[in-house]
Amino acid sequence: MQDRIATVSQVVAFRRDGFVVLPDLLSGDERERFGALVDAAVARRKRGETRPLSERTPYEQSFLQCINLWEDVPALRALTFHPRIAQAAAELLGVPRLRLWHDQALYKEAGGRETDPHQDQPYWPIAETRTITAWIPFDGSTREAGAMGYLAGSHAVGLRKFQNIFFADDPRKLLGEPALAGMTPTWVEVPPGGVAFHHGLTVHLAGPNASPRTRRVHTMIYFADGAARGSRLPHFAVDRMGIGVGEPIASALTPIAWPRAAGDWPEPPPLPARDVSRGTLPSEETVR
Repeated sequence: MQDRIATVSQVVAFRRDGFVVLPDLLSGDERERFGALVDAAVARRKRGETRPLSERTPYEQSFLQCINLWEDVPALRALTFHPRIAQAAAELLGVPRLRLWHDQALYKEAGGRETDPHQDQPYWPIAETRTITAWIPFDGSTREAGAMGYLAGSHAVGLRKFQNIFFADDPRKLLGEPALAGMTPTWVEVPPGGVAFHHGLTVHLAGPNASPRTRRVHTMIYFADGAARGSRLPHFAVDRMGIGVGEPIASALTPIAWPRAAGDWPEPPPLPARDVSRGTLPSEETVR
């Protein structure tokens, strides 16, 4: 029998609060190796970005976003499909099989602004809500450098609201929703080697990076196998593979992440002639 990764108390906390931190999922060697790979991948994707922070959109000032790095960098598949992390995610959700929705680097540069409050699920055309993000800060996270804040229990209040954080269209109004009345962020610092998990409906935000270093984060979004496309909302994870509304989301672009043996990394499908997931605007990458 497979040893469990998440403890009973961690599962209870996740299902109650909509987030939890699991320490020591990555070794020091893994953090150094994977961090260097993501650093190089982000540098390649953003090599044309020469504007100072002050000249970028508010969303671009929040972080550098690079989606589906597992397609670009074969060596990074060992992180995106990391057996311990994916197994922990499946245990927290309480599902036997998980698929990858996408991975992404979210690098908040020194001086980067806050990340506005939002839910993740409304950006995804997934009918079911058994979704989870694994948030991995290679150096750990601190309040000074832009740690995450979560509204505990917000995943369970029935709110599923698209919040336009791409052009700073009054993003803070989400916190004024009656369903969230009385909720305030719980700020969470993640130790090096730890992974923060949050539900797709958990309202979350991040502080500005007041430190002199980039906050280096890689994330993986997973969803329960068997989920279907729930709307025509554009998203490369389904559009590239021609998955229609009501059809199961199951393709080489959203492969099984758990169960999967260590070293059995999936091969991505061929890239289209113009891959929109490699656009220059983070907002284009997400909402296309």
